[in-house]
Amino acid sequence: MSHPITTTAVAAAPAAHRAPARRLSAASWLAIVFFAGALLFGAVALALGDVFYLRLATEALIFGGLALSVDLLLGRVGLLPLGQALFFGLGAYVSALVLKHWTDSLWLALAVALVFSALAGLVGGLIAIRSKGVYFALISFGLAQVISKLIYNTRELGASDGIIGVPAAAIAPGLGSGTPQVFFLLVLGLIGAFYLALRYLMDTPMGRQLDAIRINEHRVAFLGVDAWRYKLGAFVAAACIAGVSGALYPMLRGFVSPELMFFQVSGHAVINVIVGGTGTLIGPLYGSAILTGLRSVVGSFTAHHHIVIGVLFVVVVILMPRGLIGYATPVLQRWLDRRHHSAGDRT
Repeated sequence: MSHPITTTAVAAAPAAHRAPARRLSAASWLAIVFFAGALLFGAVALALGDVFYLRLATEALIFGGLALSVDLLLGRVGLLPLGQALFFGLGAYVSALVLKHWTDSLWLALAVALVFSALAGLVGGLIAIRSKGVYFALISFGLAQVISKLIYNTRELGASDGIIGVPAAAIAPGLGSGTPQVFFLLVLGLIGAFYLALRYLMDTPMGRQLDAIRINEHRVAFLGVDAWRYKLGAFVAAACIAGVSGALYPMLRGFVSPELMFFQVSGHAVINVIVGGTGTLIGPLYGSAILTGLRSVVGSFTAHHHIVIGVLFVVVVILMPRGLIGYATPVLQRWLDRRHHSAGDRT
């Protein structure tokens, strides 16, 4: 027999308290806007028959994957990787070699690039993770410089010219990657999968441990957590994301060069993250899209487009140190909360 007070309380409780409606957060809305906007951009480009801007958008997504890997380390673990282009370029070279000398399978090229990137990330992590702060940044930078110079001086890999004439990849046997629109959708799907995987990872105990390590690694160690193991896992995961993103590059451009491993590529990725919003995950994708488009537009007028990028970077750091999305997210969240409360009061 149920207690009368309990029965009355349950009956009187509002339905909203018994079954709270799940609402999308501001970060989720910003992610939806980004991917919906990308799909709309692809549809407009298809209608206009504009291949140039569609390929430019695809390149922005590919470098957005590299920026995602940087954000995992910088925004979630507190490690500044100045040599993340190492894994991006490694994935590009492995993909190009597979497509040119082994098979035209897109998925096999991505899988081999993933394996090589994971192994390189494990070796690089064992070397770099033991250091902290500026020393980690310099070691990661040094590793990228060593490998890029080795490839630059290796004639079998094309030396300074890189690998030219990479054949088109095939999604299935006898079925090529199709039109630029199809490849754009494929890249968008892969980058979206990376984003969702990282969002899920950050909601797991491992993700919370990474956040705790970023905030205070010494306190985490006192709690008995092996911070080094978690940092190594994040380093390998970031290497895999960067490597698979890089593997898409020769499929888009048909060539690779040692410049993909140079510091300039790593620097652009870090700028994309900071401008978009460090630690937001979706911010690096916005940053990559904005800066890639800006470089293309400004570069059509002047060869000194780096000045414009530098000025924008300085302005964002001074006025919005959390980045564009880092600034927009709490503003949008407060608006969503007010709207939700207003709707609740009306009901």
